[in-house]
Amino acid sequence: MKYVYEFIGTFFLVATVGMVVIQPGAAAVGFAPIAIGTVLAVMIFAGGHVSGGHYNPAVSLAVFLRGDKREFTITHMLIYWVVQLAAGFVAALLALYLKGALSAANGEAVAVPVVNVGSVLIPALIAEFLGTFALTYTVLNVATAKATSGNSFYGWAIGMAVLASAYAFGGISGGAFNPAVALGITQMGVTGWMNIWVYWVAQLLAAVVAAYTFKAAHPGE
Repeated sequence: MKYVYEFIGTFFLVATVGMVVIQPGAAAVGFAPIAIGTVLAVMIFAGGHVSGGHYNPAVSLAVFLRGDKREFTITHMLIYWVVQLAAGFVAALLALYLKGALSAANGEAVAVPVVNVGSVLIPALIAEFLGTFALTYTVLNVATAKATSGNSFYGWAIGMAVLASAYAFGGISGGAFNPAVALGITQMGVTGWMNIWVYWVAQLLAAVVAAYTFKAAHPGE
């Protein structure tokens, strides 16, 4: 069941991204990060008690590196990755279908915002690294640390980390901070397939750094 929950949470996250950034019917300028951060928080509260509420291969990598390998093994992590990426891909297809149907009904053209990270390669790598680090660092500290165990705010803390990072860095890289989201926005045409490595490299590296930062600060765990 935890894999089903991971699919559902990742699906709604990526679908929301598509629905709020693609015209027609996109969110008003400046409001998309609010919807994205909120849906992530909601899905974490909904499914965190079952699957951990990762919805992000970078988060799954950070949790694996940080934690008890008996509880979250490399096999679990790899299955999470497959499920999360599949959910992102399916969600992107659905968003494109819904936007296409709305476009046909209203006589409006589908307009996908394009982010060319290839033209700002180093800034894009830095932006995706920083945003993903903020996210995974927050997850580890509010959802896995013994000192914060049982808190009631972890979902909002994680969602707000994405919201703040999207406002801070989204203008440079598009603000994916998640390999499943990166796959989804690539499928939607927001960025080209040749650029997906920029997202995945920066995001997975950030997860590794966040995990070992957490381990250094919490040697007893």
